[in-house]
Amino acid sequence: MSVIWNRKNKEQGMDYIETAPVPYLSFPLLEKTGLVAQGFSTKLGGVSQGKFATLNFTFTRGDNPDHVLENYKRMAAVLGVEKKRMVLSYQTHTTNVRLVTEDDAGKGIVKERDFKDIDGLITNVPGITLVTFYADCVPLYFLDPVHKAIGLSHSGWRGTVKRMGAVTVQKMKEAYNTKAEDLIACIGPSICKDCYEVGEEVALEFKKAFAWKDWNKILQEKDNGKFQLDLWKANEIILADAGIRPENIQTTDICTHCNSDYLFSHRTCGNERGNLAAFLGLKE
Repeated sequence: MSVIWNRKNKEQGMDYIETAPVPYLSFPLLEKTGLVAQGFSTKLGGVSQGKFATLNFTFTRGDNPDHVLENYKRMAAVLGVEKKRMVLSYQTHTTNVRLVTEDDAGKGIVKERDFKDIDGLITNVPGITLVTFYADCVPLYFLDPVHKAIGLSHSGWRGTVKRMGAVTVQKMKEAYNTKAEDLIACIGPSICKDCYEVGEEVALEFKKAFAWKDWNKILQEKDNGKFQLDLWKANEIILADAGIRPENIQTTDICTHCNSDYLFSHRTCGNERGNLAAFLGLKE
């Protein structure tokens, strides 16, 4: 399948890695460190069928579990990680972050998860791959190259208004003595401002949570009383406010809704879909 991305900002960009059989999206800012295996999935290269076609990573929407496991096997192979050492989040739009240890290896894949309501994962254990799930919400990637620690968090509008990015940074500080100025952070494929219309009640939550000087960067009011919400810019502001240097923040140029031929999008398909996944692991 020939892939032609609708890109929002060609200057920043993500790399599209056409690795057989599973292509994926990659952040150059993370890749050049040589410290992590990282990627963001597309719909392409898996074995799932129907509304899950073809590279679905969720077990909770009715897909054949054997198909989902095969999809994980394929992604693990192209990223050079072990499927049995992946750790899957249990997302419910919270700002709860779990410190992942060696004992967690395989939870959600080869072992049952003994946790729930977890939208963020952090670890300093090499060889463990953190996995979180998406279909328009924002993936946040974190790398502390000094203390060799990583974080991966899910931030929809609820997580963003509660500053999930800053919460993750704080958890890494507490666990690993991470300094925000050392962190590399990436904002992954998700719905763009042009595609994300919200009501006044959501806009009001953002006006409460952000300084007035940032409102016009995040919200654009329309003639119909609705607002266009820029989750990418909101998360950039959150990460900068948390102390991450602007040059260490990379924002995606790919919208899930604009590219729904290649990416699962809730705004496009509702619940009749699979889930994308973000992957991040420290190399051994």
